[in-house]
Amino acid sequence: MFSLFKRDPLKKLNKDYDNKLEEAFLAQRNGDIRAYANLTNEAEMIKKEIEMIETSTQK
Repeated sequence: MFSLFKRDPLKKLNKDYDNKLEEAFLAQRNGDIRAYANLTNEAEMIKKEIEMIETSTQK
């Protein structure tokens, strides 16, 4: 009954992933390669988390 009010964790993670990639893009454009590398790494960690959740829900 209350599952109606639960938020979808994948939706939030996908939004966070997109935001990190956009921040990384802007950092690269501004010439801050170190920030670009850090943000890209964070985005990849979020992507791995998304993949783990997707594989666990498919079983």
